[in-house]
Amino acid sequence: MITEKRGKVVKGLGGLYEVRIDEGGKIDRLACRAKGVLKRDEAKVLIGDNVTVTVDDSTPDGIVISAIHPRKNSLIRPPLANLDYLFIVFAAAKPSPVIETVDKLIAIANYNSITPVVVITKSDLQSEAAEEYAAIYRLVGIPTFVTSSEAGIGTAELAAYIKENVISGKTSAFAGASGVGKSTLMNTLFPSLTLATAEISRKIERGRHTTRHVEIFDIENSVETGFLADTPGFSLIDFARFDFFSLEELLPTFPELLPYLGKCRYADCAHVGEGVDECAVAAAAAEGKIAPTRLESYRAIYRVLKNKSTY
Repeated sequence: MITEKRGKVVKGLGGLYEVRIDEGGKIDRLACRAKGVLKRDEAKVLIGDNVTVTVDDSTPDGIVISAIHPRKNSLIRPPLANLDYLFIVFAAAKPSPVIETVDKLIAIANYNSITPVVVITKSDLQSEAAEEYAAIYRLVGIPTFVTSSEAGIGTAELAAYIKENVISGKTSAFAGASGVGKSTLMNTLFPSLTLATAEISRKIERGRHTTRHVEIFDIENSVETGFLADTPGFSLIDFARFDFFSLEELLPTFPELLPYLGKCRYADCAHVGEGVDECAVAAAAAEGKIAPTRLESYRAIYRVLKNKSTY
């Protein structure tokens, strides 16, 4: 007997996937592989995909992902599909944050119509720095939370935001560099996840990769089930190597720059090196209307994409 079921891919490792099936409130999880054509890079199954699973009881390996339904978006890093929210996590200290990487993740989220949310961890170690970082993203209008799992700071507010917004089948993900306390924070927010955690190497301020694959979990206590993904830590977001978006698509990913378009002295102003007398964006940064670090990140990404476009 051959039947078809629709579900969401919630885990994948070594070519074996776990698909969550919801049949009228009865939840089942099927282990299966992807149909041959869905193993190719250009059509590869991603965690978060909504798929059709074909079950053939007449064969030993008769459960396969046979179709991927249209995606609303897909990401290269973290490798996920159909995201609604991206919780971008970085530590106030240990390890020190790389703000350009944070801004790259925000840009990628904005490009893919994903709501970015900034989460600053370990605020108990550097409370003033944590608030300074938070001010940068609050100025942009991004939902921002200052937290400490150790001290119990901000976690209740963040949990409330997630439970209020990530519902009705919406999918979110936590992403950040290794060692920022991402899995520890997720365990604090949702104890049933019981994700592995590890300590930071004091010598090199770098965390061990405690999360080795992307996995999506049901959010507990949600009135209508939402989904939350944990993702492996990483060290950089490489715009030179990967095609996240083009140079022409960069500017809208920094929405706070848009009000100043057309106000520069020269119509072809690229906002990358012009002085405050020539560039309205540079002037806004000098006046505190745009965070200088955000403008620096925009310029850094611009230069990389500009160099790519010349080859």
